[in-house]
Amino acid sequence: MATSNFLFLFFIIFLIHFFTVPSRADLPGTWELLVPDAGIASMHTAVTHYNTVVLLDRTDIGPSRKRLPPHHCRNDPNDPILKKDCYAHSVLLDLETNSVRPLMILTDTWCSSGQFLPDELQNVQLSEGRWYSTNQILPTGEIIIVGGRAASSVEYFPPRETGAVEFPFLTQAEDRQHDNLYPYVHLLPNGHLFIFANNKAVMYDFTANKIVRDYPILDGGPRNYPSAGSSAMLALTEDYSSATIVICGGAQFGAYLQRSTDTPAHGSCGRIEATGENPVWEMEDMPFARIMGDMVMLPTGEILIINGAQAGTQGFEMASNPCLNPVLYRPNEPLGLRFMTLNPGTVPRMYHSTANLLPDGRILLAGSNPHFFYKFAVEFPTELRIEAFSPEYLSADRANLRPVIVESPEKLKYGEDFGVAVTVELPVVGIIEVNLASAPFSTHSFSQGQRLVKLKVTSAIPDDAGKYRIGCTAPPDGKVAPPGYYMVFAVNQGVPSVARWVQLVV
Repeated sequence: MATSNFLFLFFIIFLIHFFTVPSRADLPGTWELLVPDAGIASMHTAVTHYNTVVLLDRTDIGPSRKRLPPHHCRNDPNDPILKKDCYAHSVLLDLETNSVRPLMILTDTWCSSGQFLPDELQNVQLSEGRWYSTNQILPTGEIIIVGGRAASSVEYFPPRETGAVEFPFLTQAEDRQHDNLYPYVHLLPNGHLFIFANNKAVMYDFTANKIVRDYPILDGGPRNYPSAGSSAMLALTEDYSSATIVICGGAQFGAYLQRSTDTPAHGSCGRIEATGENPVWEMEDMPFARIMGDMVMLPTGEILIINGAQAGTQGFEMASNPCLNPVLYRPNEPLGLRFMTLNPGTVPRMYHSTANLLPDGRILLAGSNPHFFYKFAVEFPTELRIEAFSPEYLSADRANLRPVIVESPEKLKYGEDFGVAVTVELPVVGIIEVNLASAPFSTHSFSQGQRLVKLKVTSAIPDDAGKYRIGCTAPPDGKVAPPGYYMVFAVNQGVPSVARWVQLVV
């Protein structure tokens, strides 16, 4: 009798579990197809302050699915595939119409790095050829270019007379797989750089060309290309004195050397307060192991982890088991409760895919080409579709909380006090945040130059015209927010507005 009661109880528990497991429709977030065929697979993606998106691929990949305009063919006798190339390898997406038009690029952007300059482009010649390097805009508006294959050095743009400067840390971080490529570079609010390669990290004083701090080793294997997870710096807040870095995922060492497509990826994340007195890595696990994921900073300060695979490594045809579920990382929750699984997509986004925050709060997903050329009749084809993922803050039941910015400046100087006016359908309860989000260069699972700065604000005061007026103070200097264009988001109870652009000038 006791046995039958036990079996009956077990059966009831099974039924309860079976019928209460969240279905796809129950998980937060929604997907939409923006462009069914962009003509190219985007390896690099960047959002511009014109509300357009630049998408870039290689030029030596042969014919794409998008032709250049008549009389605009590119002639290159060194191109191994097309000496006269009449195909586009870059397109510009108009976010208002979801239309794309071809762009002509004159040099091969294969596995390059990028950053928006705060002013005009002039001398375009680097001191050293670089492949798989990382760019970061500096407090002065200069750009530092860090590393690259066979380039254990840094250099600057515009070019300095000194040219490239040796940076031995990258050689020390190298292994037999070259897991020091596309290093994670974050500008800290103290003006130094946090640089992570393989499983090592340093604080680098680029002005004195000196390492001023060595951080502990991050356990869990290599984390950079070709074994890359991803990395993001948490939002800078309050007095901007503290900066915390998060690094998630990666491939097991040896997967790249063995060309193993089924070696399980890492699911661990390390988090460290880079500016703390005695920083140590705090470890936690994601709901899914992930290689080639993208970490996108949302206007709220949360991080979306999206794209990638659960097995294999970076490289052509070297991964499997796409990770279709995005994950939300909530940094202010207690350890063990920070991850939330979101609604899965249907399009595998693996090697050479990108993810970018849009001004309306959605995330743009583009690319995925795990093949040397364009290839479509295979398990993981070259991907020409462009999608958008909408986090839960854009759900219909939160629309009455969503602020609309009706007044904001177009230019700001450091430390300047200014006002923002918003309208909201429901009465405002609490503080409306005003946050500046950069527009990074997304490539190879890392958004170069990504940062979110939460401004100091006053309470939202209603006026006679039905608007709420918020007093704000611009970032104090270029160490907190380098000069350039930023998206200005008003965030009400976790719901962001559509952003307006502002230029932060010295």
